Amino acid sequence: MKSLIIFICILFNAIYLHAQTNYYIATKTFYESGYTYQCSVRASGFVTLCNKNNKWINTYPVYKNTGESFAQTDAGIKLLESDTWTRSKRFSIVNAAFSDSEKQRIKGHDFNIIMYINSSTGKVDEVSFEFHKSDPPVTIPVSVYRKIETEIKKDIWFTPTDEGKKLSYIFYWWAQEPK
Repeated sequence: MKSLIIFICILFNAIYLHAQTNYYIATKTFYESGYTYQCSVRASGFVTLCNKNNKWINTYPVYKNTGESFAQTDAGIKLLESDTWTRSKRFSIVNAAFSDSEKQRIKGHDFNIIMYINSSTGKVDEVSFEFHKSDPPVTIPVSVYRKIETEIKKDIWFTPTDEGKKLSYIFYWWAQEPK
């Protein structure tokens, strides 16, 4: 009987430890069913996770006609028209991608979702994610982030302003704790 109790305790501990897997401890590539994701870990410990096909990830936006860099911090330059629906839809997509146990595991911690918006069409062309390698989002499998990416690209779009249309792409991000 004592052996059975010890075995059950070990089994539950093993399951708990398995659920706490840190997927993103080092730079590597994830080859999944139908897609490939790249995990890049900087010396600072920050993780960037994105679809390997992303082309804008390490490129600054530039003006299409001159090639001059655009500083996203320029105050007063509006790149997207105001809307009333994308915020709630984006948050809903992220919330729906996580299971209840995953939400509990990362409770109290947010991560960054970055969109690379097509400046001509307003569609989201690319999505990436950022978090620190010591934070709970590292325990979430690639498939969850992939689901967020595909849903955002399918269901979110914007209306670029005249200024926004001049750029190679529009960078837009937010931080969110899944609820």
